[in-house]
Amino acid sequence: MNRHDLVVTPTCVRFLNRRFPRTIGRGGITSAIDKREGDGATPRGTHRILGMLYRPDRMARPADWAVPIRPRDLWSDDVKDQDYNLMVRAPYPHSHEALRRADPLYDLVLITDWNWPRAERGKGSAIFIHQWRRPGYPTAGCVAFDPQDLRWIARRITYESKLIVL
Repeated sequence: MNRHDLVVTPTCVRFLNRRFPRTIGRGGITSAIDKREGDGATPRGTHRILGMLYRPDRMARPADWAVPIRPRDLWSDDVKDQDYNLMVRAPYPHSHEALRRADPLYDLVLITDWNWPRAERGKGSAIFIHQWRRPGYPTAGCVAFDPQDLRWIARRITYESKLIVL
């Protein structure tokens, strides 16, 4: 662990010698062995941060390596599909999550390497870092922050930064 890692503790996330309130999955924290699609749990472990997505119609580019979310961008959560746990484009006939949402949850998204790039079907998909609905409201397995805190973190994250869920 180093100061550039996002370290999820029972009460907050530590990053760059600061503490940020956070929410995690409604299923709490689970081991990598027990993680399942749809369980609502945040997987324990060390996860690399692979990418950053943002809504260019709602915010300025948060970092030079951030990629815009386009209107047809989706994320596959269909355990039977070959593109399970990958970004896909509409039209897409399988189960998926829209990345360009009406609400602001995915206006800024950090993508982790949970169950990626060679996804084990059914072990969970779309474990992201994004903004919360409101303080204390759980996610479907992601780690979520106050929007201002998330933007502050996104501007300072590096390629070496990891999400460490204790």
